[in-house]
Amino acid sequence: MSAEKEISKTAEEYTIKFIPPQGGDVRTIRLPINLLKYGVVSLLAGALLFVGSFSYAVYSTFANRNGAAEIEDLRQVNSIQQEQLLQLAKKANSLQEDMNQLKKLEEDIRRLSGAQPLQENQQENASGEQGVDPATHNGQGGPISTPTVQNVSDTLTIVEQGLAVRRQSLTALKEELSQRQQALGIPAVSLPGGTTPAIWPARGVVSSPYGLRWNGSDFHPGIDIANDMGTPIIATADGVVRVAGWNDGGYGNMVDIDHGNGIMTRYGHAMQVAVTAGQYVHRGQVIAYMGSTGFSTGPHVHYEVRINGQAVNPAAYLH
Repeated sequence: MSAEKEISKTAEEYTIKFIPPQGGDVRTIRLPINLLKYGVVSLLAGALLFVGSFSYAVYSTFANRNGAAEIEDLRQVNSIQQEQLLQLAKKANSLQEDMNQLKKLEEDIRRLSGAQPLQENQQENASGEQGVDPATHNGQGGPISTPTVQNVSDTLTIVEQGLAVRRQSLTALKEELSQRQQALGIPAVSLPGGTTPAIWPARGVVSSPYGLRWNGSDFHPGIDIANDMGTPIIATADGVVRVAGWNDGGYGNMVDIDHGNGIMTRYGHAMQVAVTAGQYVHRGQVIAYMGSTGFSTGPHVHYEVRINGQAVNPAAYLH
């Protein structure tokens, strides 16, 4: 016969009693300790989850704001760079057009003088053979494409190559005409000599006179005479060339001529200089060709007359 022993175990629990203030039934709630532990753990886990979510939301908000600010800054920088690139592209295009005009001028000089025509590797232009007038037939087209750094660089390279070709071609033309002149026994054309400036240095219009300009913000120590690119510039009096070449002070390609007695004349912004330092030149002799080098907005010659180093108004020496 076996004896059975019943063992009972009462689980621990917490009792919560609600006692009304003025009597009545007392309400009792019994909470097992395990359930209470689970509830506290769940509450802590929820609190941690809430704090983590809130922190992440705040971090994401600030990160997004900083990212948006950086994107806006990058957009502004890109806009400025695009504007600068566009301005550079316009200047490159202007230089390319100047080179085309210079080539046309050389073609005209060769035709009028009877010199050999240009011999360059280029596609044949059929307009002359077919009687097509480029002045009235000037249709253009093609896709619209925004300039890029590579486009502008290629254009400037073409201009640089074209400038080298023009310089070589003009030098050859000058030599050809000089040899022809010597063969015909024709003396060089020159005006009566004199060491006092007495003529205009080039044909053209006065685009900027001597004196204050630009609402008084700049003093102009000479006069600007504007004309087509390549227009001849001549010495206004006999003298010795002291400077013939590039000037870093804004004059570009420049020629200084010493006429003696403290008189000096200056010719700036030339496309090409035709004399050398130490060379003696006569009044009316071609010393350079009009250009737009240095601080310049277009083809012209900046002409100065200096007495003992002081710039004076050239108007008194223009006849």
